[in-house]
Amino acid sequence: MKYMFTYDLMESTRNTYEWMGASARAFASYPAFAMSMNPMLPLMAAWGDVTERSFSRMIAKPDWGIRSIVGPDGQDHLVDVKNIVEKPFGNLVQFFVRRRSPMARKVLLVAPMSGHYATLLRSTVASLLPDADVYVTDWHNARDIPVSAGKFDVEDYTLYLAEFMKVMGPDTHVIAVCQPVPLTLAATAYLAAEDPDAQPKSLILIGGPVDPDAAATEVTDFGRRVTMGQLEHLAIQRVGFKYKGAGRLVYPGLLQLQSFITMNAERHGKAFTEQIMRASRGEASDHDAHNRFYDEYLAVMDMTAEFYLSTVERIFKNREIALNEFVVAGRKVDMGAITKVSVMTVEGANDDISAPGQCVAALNLLTGLSDDKKGHHLEPGAGHYGIFAGKSWRLNIRPLVLSFIDRAAGKPKAKIALASAQQ
Repeated sequence: MKYMFTYDLMESTRNTYEWMGASARAFASYPAFAMSMNPMLPLMAAWGDVTERSFSRMIAKPDWGIRSIVGPDGQDHLVDVKNIVEKPFGNLVQFFVRRRSPMARKVLLVAPMSGHYATLLRSTVASLLPDADVYVTDWHNARDIPVSAGKFDVEDYTLYLAEFMKVMGPDTHVIAVCQPVPLTLAATAYLAAEDPDAQPKSLILIGGPVDPDAAATEVTDFGRRVTMGQLEHLAIQRVGFKYKGAGRLVYPGLLQLQSFITMNAERHGKAFTEQIMRASRGEASDHDAHNRFYDEYLAVMDMTAEFYLSTVERIFKNREIALNEFVVAGRKVDMGAITKVSVMTVEGANDDISAPGQCVAALNLLTGLSDDKKGHHLEPGAGHYGIFAGKSWRLNIRPLVLSFIDRAAGKPKAKIALASAQQ
């Protein structure tokens, strides 16, 4: 079948490197070599250990790893991940905190479907849990979804979000990160016309491409250079027979990972070289900073071909969201229909994925929303990751987001100030 060979070739290559790493580690660690003073043996073992771990992580979905949080009473509260809505291409999950009454803040965190799992937002979830009931969109790996489940494109994605919002109710505060920002805005506008009472209280849009032409990046430049025919020929493959989604057309996660690595090849190369040297000296550990980051970064998932291609064509090339011309299920979605949802945008000054200007463009589309319901924050010195999971998020952006949520919910200013001080 067309492109199935290339999909299996990539998986075979990954599997080979994993095997080579395991073999090198086992060979260099052979007990008979214990008395040898050859410095190449610990170096070979370190290379094998880092290589095996790196290539094995590429096909494994990371665990959320959020076992408990400390409550206001000083006691630990266990956290369970529960499926609230189960659908073929993604679930709505809740991080249920045992022995805790429902919180005043109820947050839906919309995770990106851009090659990584929703667990990329693990630290974001952990930072919000002490102050809110947190729900997350947990998207599935397309290679594991049978062809019989049908298609999944940007319109289906938008309808999924609208359904999740309906299930959670109108007292929900939605936080969208990166790729889903324009589609989350569209889902809210869709509800504003179809089911106004199901709209969330507030919408926080963080570092997403509402108007890709507002500021150029490598991502937008690539979108302009390549034609849709070239993109389909270069990027789309069929899942091999090893997985449940055999025959499904996908944009492979391994191909996306190659793009991620290439964008910062020198930095990643240096990071792995230094990790091998640390491992050879016995200074590396299972959960050191390198492994914590790359265990998540290297874990990639396939996207359906129709979702990937429709994102490039409709969001980046045709700019349907930016021009307020987006259509869902045969109906034009008017962003101006949003009149009572408080909307805040957040951007990082050094964001090279979704540059400043791309996300704040959402506010200009909200012609029916009064200025007192709009907010914007530009974080100085912050890159793309930092605005939702790094130092900038923890110290500056998170308190601002919680304060905006409280204001949208109608909390008195005194209580907002007190809550911010306690955080």
